[in-house]
Amino acid sequence: MDEKTMVNDILAGVKSDLTAYETAITECENMGLRQTLQQIRNGDESFQYELFKVAQAKGYYQPAAKATVTEIDNVKNQVQQ
Repeated sequence: MDEKTMVNDILAGVKSDLTAYETAITECENMGLRQTLQQIRNGDESFQYELFKVAQAKGYYQPAAKATVTEIDNVKNQVQQ
């Protein structure tokens, strides 16, 4: 397995983990457990962003094109309605 595949697999895995943490956090009644899950999630988010920067710098990941001002305004208007 090449480096690009490994990096993208890790990014996909962390993304999945972050979704699972969000679900667990929102459904957690125990405040201590909730805070622990939030700390783990925060660490994973930081790790994901650092790995994303590496992947982007190496050309392994190309983000979508940036939205235009018109596109952003359209979404804002839809959300505010």
